[in-house]
Amino acid sequence: MPSPITTETVPDTGSSCPEFQLWRRGYGEIRHSDATCNHVIALAERLVSSGLQPDQATVFSKLRALDLLTSAGLWLVVHMTYANRVDPTGEALAAQDFKSSPEGHTGGALNMVPAYAAYLTLNNLTGTTRSWLMGQGHCVAAVDALNVLTGNLHPEQQERYQSPDGLSRLVSDFYSYRQNPDGTMAAPLGSHVNPHTAGGILEGGYLGFAELQYAHMPLPGESLVAFLSDGAAEEQRGSDWIPRWWRAEDCGLVLPVMIANGRRIEQRTELGTRTGLERFESHLEERGFDPWRFDGRDPAAFVCALFEMEHALKLNADSAFRGESRYPVRIPYGIAESVKGYGFYGAGSNAAHNLPLPGNPRLDARARELFNEHASHLHVPPKALADAITNLNEHSTQCRPLERDHPLSKRNPPKPAIPTLPEDTDGVSPMRAVDDFFRALVRENRQLRVRVGNPDELASNRLGGILNDLKHRVTDPENDQESVNGSVITALNEEAVVSACLANKAGLNLVASYEAFCVKMLGAIRQELIFARHQKEVGRPPQWLGFPVIATSHTWENGKNEQSHQDTTFCESLLGEMSDVSRVLFPADYNSTLAALPGVYTDRGRITCMVIPKRDRPCVFDTKESAILARDGALVVDEDISEGEPLLLIANGAYQLSEAIRACERLRETGTPFRLVYIQEPGRFRQPRDVTEAATCLSELERERLFPKRLRRRVALTHMRPEVFLGHVHPLFPAPATSRVLGYINRGGTLNDAGMLFANQCSWGHTLLACADVLDKPPGEWLSSAELAAVEGRGDPAVITRGLP
Repeated sequence: MPSPITTETVPDTGSSCPEFQLWRRGYGEIRHSDATCNHVIALAERLVSSGLQPDQATVFSKLRALDLLTSAGLWLVVHMTYANRVDPTGEALAAQDFKSSPEGHTGGALNMVPAYAAYLTLNNLTGTTRSWLMGQGHCVAAVDALNVLTGNLHPEQQERYQSPDGLSRLVSDFYSYRQNPDGTMAAPLGSHVNPHTAGGILEGGYLGFAELQYAHMPLPGESLVAFLSDGAAEEQRGSDWIPRWWRAEDCGLVLPVMIANGRRIEQRTELGTRTGLERFESHLEERGFDPWRFDGRDPAAFVCALFEMEHALKLNADSAFRGESRYPVRIPYGIAESVKGYGFYGAGSNAAHNLPLPGNPRLDARARELFNEHASHLHVPPKALADAITNLNEHSTQCRPLERDHPLSKRNPPKPAIPTLPEDTDGVSPMRAVDDFFRALVRENRQLRVRVGNPDELASNRLGGILNDLKHRVTDPENDQESVNGSVITALNEEAVVSACLANKAGLNLVASYEAFCVKMLGAIRQELIFARHQKEVGRPPQWLGFPVIATSHTWENGKNEQSHQDTTFCESLLGEMSDVSRVLFPADYNSTLAALPGVYTDRGRITCMVIPKRDRPCVFDTKESAILARDGALVVDEDISEGEPLLLIANGAYQLSEAIRACERLRETGTPFRLVYIQEPGRFRQPRDVTEAATCLSELERERLFPKRLRRRVALTHMRPEVFLGHVHPLFPAPATSRVLGYINRGGTLNDAGMLFANQCSWGHTLLACADVLDKPPGEWLSSAELAAVEGRGDPAVITRGLP
């Protein structure tokens, strides 16, 4: 398929149209090449012949309006970086009109102005509101500027920035750092895409994740324009696999456009060279993309490219859907060639990334002169700008939503039907509960699109039923566990597979991986959690269905695979996020896992880390007890309080619970009173960090019921590092002198399960040693001399580890 950029001369057909000639002259810094003029004429013919526009003159007049809107957007962006106010008439600003400390990712934002303005205009020309996504979230000034100019705003921005002095308030608010009394930001504006950004769905603060997500976002019948970064394209190779995953049967149209401005923060990208760009094109072609290069400085070139890319993909998709061609279909990939910061002083230099001027205009007369000179080239008279915006804002006449309300921004799938499954009494792998439940969940909710993120082996992780039902998604199936339309996204790239599920906000998701390798997912998950939390804070909470990220083959049962496979970082990190958007659960058996899953999938805008053993575990909890664990996060497992002050034992984690139960047997044998409590969800017992998180935590009265204050002597065993557990649930340990926490202390190697517990000093024997310590009793009361020698590092560990599973 040919690129939309050609070198043909402009045909004579446009010369007779005054509107075309007016547009062709460009505006300010905007110029139109002969190649773009050719494509604009072809675009006008297509729009008219398809009945989307009444005549070609109307199309050209709208593209003229696009030039004016783009120039005004560029003008406003540079004011957002440097100025405290704007002069709508375009008069030069004085020293006091500039910021004391200018800030802004100016160059990237300037490059995004023609791209986002073209997106708005394409929607107008075709009468369809497409979704949008921007990977380079630091370019948000472009989006905010154009949204304010066109009135595409959420209520809080509309109230603040649509007043007579609204544009001045906008530029003053940008990087103002002003705060409300509670410490939150005072302005509905940020340095990156945020929930105040009309239509924003991804912060884009961590480059590369938009590239991994966009193919899994739109549903059939929807279109998504994905603005991507050339720097991220060089680094995030998982984005190369998009043609492997995209299917017309369950994916909407995707229009990736890379802004090739040739620069990172302080150096040029490989794509900033001709050789590098040509090599990248070849790379895309080999991976199943169809690269389309065009002039990234011209908003009309963006419109033409997006229109043609969408049409080409639809043709390719229809052909595959009808069985006339095979997957992968070629996906058009726009490459918008530009220079960083095009349209303003310093374009193409390293300085363009942030502050292109050689000094601060407030203090430096030369910098002030340069600002006023270059800004004057971009200014659009207020009347001309208002007419242009009116020409492009026809949402009510076209009966379509504002871009702030595009389909991806309004995801709200129906509440899923939750299956009811029988309990287990024999003791099987808790991962089998996930397998049984998710298969039943999918069967009962076939209207919801499914994604399973799999960087490892589903069968090895006891999810063989899911694999049999849903299949690996491949382009050339080799066996009955693979299918062209499979729902299991498998790649040895944790970021890519978790992104497939983070993107599928219209459906049901499941991610499962070895615990140690889940750490590679943290950046993508944390970006999602932060955005979800901010959405709640502005009163527009996300409505996508919650899902689990399951850490299995975990630290305590992966001793055989060396210490690279023994890492509790993932659950510890997610426990540090806000509990109302991030849960961390440690179900200990089949029944507790089964009872926890319905709440995970009926949550909205919440991700749950579930640390689950894959090996068979004894059945500790029945259905009723499992329901209490799911509801309260903890449960009294056993107690013997015949006389005296009981010792309070706390277990967190399946293997830790087994060790605690064995320790309790010795305590009972010697008549030592105790209470054993299992904590499945530690976050419920933290000191809440704000009012929103407090709603997820147990009250002091509820904590007292499980952990009475009179029980001052406490010993805990945790799946995590002891310091992390202790820090999060410190209210449960009011007396440090009589408290001990045992857990993962970074010891490991090639060991069995019992060896891992012993190496990290949290076996049942070490537990009894800690009990003796807090009770100020000799450990020999519960341990034989050989056992005591072992836990004190003087004897044979086998006397502790023998007979353990």
